[in-house]
Amino acid sequence: MRQGILGFVFALLGAAAAQAEGEKAGEFDYYVLSLSWSPNWCAREGDARGSDQCDARHDHGWILHGLWPQFHQGWPSYCRTPEAPPSRSMTRAMEDIQGSSGLAWHQWKKHGTCSGLSARAYFALSREAYDRVERPSVFRQLDATVKLPAAVVEEAFLKANPGLERDMITVTCKQGYIEEVRLCLSRDLNPVPCGRDVIRDCAAKDALLDPIR
Repeated sequence: MRQGILGFVFALLGAAAAQAEGEKAGEFDYYVLSLSWSPNWCAREGDARGSDQCDARHDHGWILHGLWPQFHQGWPSYCRTPEAPPSRSMTRAMEDIQGSSGLAWHQWKKHGTCSGLSARAYFALSREAYDRVERPSVFRQLDATVKLPAAVVEEAFLKANPGLERDMITVTCKQGYIEEVRLCLSRDLNPVPCGRDVIRDCAAKDALLDPIR
């Protein structure tokens, strides 16, 4: 009898936890636009997966990892939203800037649901944010892997985008590689200062940057 009661209580607690999972859609302070250097992702894990993103025919450089709703401290994820999930055609349409439809789907599920937008509007806003950023052409001119301070990547973006200031952008590293450039944007996509938990620059002096294949 005791086990039956305990089981019933645990079932109720589990149901309550499931209902409480995820924040309310549309409640956030600003966006983080995350750009990933595709050749480095391919070198670290994409090649081993046999990802189509890494095929030389795509010529990917800085791709859109995602547009993430953010609080001044912390971030929402997997939000409760009445909006329908994206269709396959919507996620496929993002492959040119996101590398794969799978990434587009994941970004909608984890981050887009928190935007308060429909899937179509979220992807349109993501593309607009991506297009507004001038991605320095110098990195596309590499013909071999280089080692460089992560600060050089940040400087290149600051120079190419006069509206950016140092507290509005951060560069991350992973496994010795330049990983991402993250820019903080208002809801209408203007540069804004990043929260303290976002602005954590990679301090590496010899981070790797692979060339586009």
